[in-house]
Amino acid sequence: MECDVLIVGAGFAGSVLAERLTSFGKRCIIVDKRDHIGGNAYDYYDASGVLVHKYGPHLFHTNSDRIFEYLSMFTEWIPYQLTGKSFVDGKFWSFPINLETFEQMLGRPSTTDEMTEYLTRVKVPIAHPKNSEEAIVSQVGWELYEKFYKGYVKTHWNREPKDLDASVCLRIPIRTTRNDLFFDDKHQYMPAQGYTEMFRRMINGIPLILNTDYRELSCQYKHLVYTGPIDEFFDYAHGQLAYRSLRFEHETFGPEKLKGGFWQPTTVVSYPDGGPLKRIVEIKHATGQACSHSTIVREYPIDSDGREPYYPVPAPDTALMYAKYKAMADKREDVSFVGRLAEYRYWNMDQCVGRSLSEFEKLRRVL
Repeated sequence: MECDVLIVGAGFAGSVLAERLTSFGKRCIIVDKRDHIGGNAYDYYDASGVLVHKYGPHLFHTNSDRIFEYLSMFTEWIPYQLTGKSFVDGKFWSFPINLETFEQMLGRPSTTDEMTEYLTRVKVPIAHPKNSEEAIVSQVGWELYEKFYKGYVKTHWNREPKDLDASVCLRIPIRTTRNDLFFDDKHQYMPAQGYTEMFRRMINGIPLILNTDYRELSCQYKHLVYTGPIDEFFDYAHGQLAYRSLRFEHETFGPEKLKGGFWQPTTVVSYPDGGPLKRIVEIKHATGQACSHSTIVREYPIDSDGREPYYPVPAPDTALMYAKYKAMADKREDVSFVGRLAEYRYWNMDQCVGRSLSEFEKLRRVL
């Protein structure tokens, strides 16, 4: 078996590079140890006909016309707007924090001016937040931080917010208006036929080998694109990097259990009480699927420890360890390390696509 480029991983990073390099005349082979394409964005129809995201919700959003136009070659889109709730003290709260959240705290109507005055009074003056705890208390003070962030972050990462990079909590907006959307991006769409179909179109005709570890594959190639965990590639020479994984519980409900076709009020409901449950997702809110049933997914964060790694842990100690692996990777001109796990970055989908498109521009000049 021979090719110009062997690509390890059939998720966003690998599939985009496979498509681009093939369009440039390079012979590519994709290999993935899983039994499906799409990586963590893989979706499928369950026994009740509900389109389910197997590895948690994947809600595409980007401000990049370039990235959106590229993916549009492989899918039609349907618009969505992600709203969420936080279940605290036995009731649903509007989240991300906005004017309606503040009104729930007060138990009466309020205004943007009043909320702004409140935040100015309670926020902790920290000019340059160094961690996620400082990032939030410097914007909303201790009460809102402890109600909505502290327990949720601890459940998700198994670390205190003060031990994580400020960027972790800064991913979530804080507003003084009634805007309760998670994202402000120009493009907020879901693939009309699902992510798996988008990937199928993207890599159509490219040789694909599933259920196979690339190290067990007899293949001669000129260049390797690696999208798996970087520490695993180097046989844990500097120790094992920290990743968080997830355990999922799926439950399907018939129409008699639904209200207006849904089981819960919005796509995502978070549970920030510090218990094992992080959130419940009802993806049907976002996909726009019209069907009689609905499937929810309960997410329980766990350490990877041999399980599928989902989230690189953004923290000072992990950054130091990753830097050692990055130095090793930089010496490997025959390998491109691309993607969330290979570059140890807590990236969104559009960032992974953008990174792959940039790597293609580099490779087309040297291969």
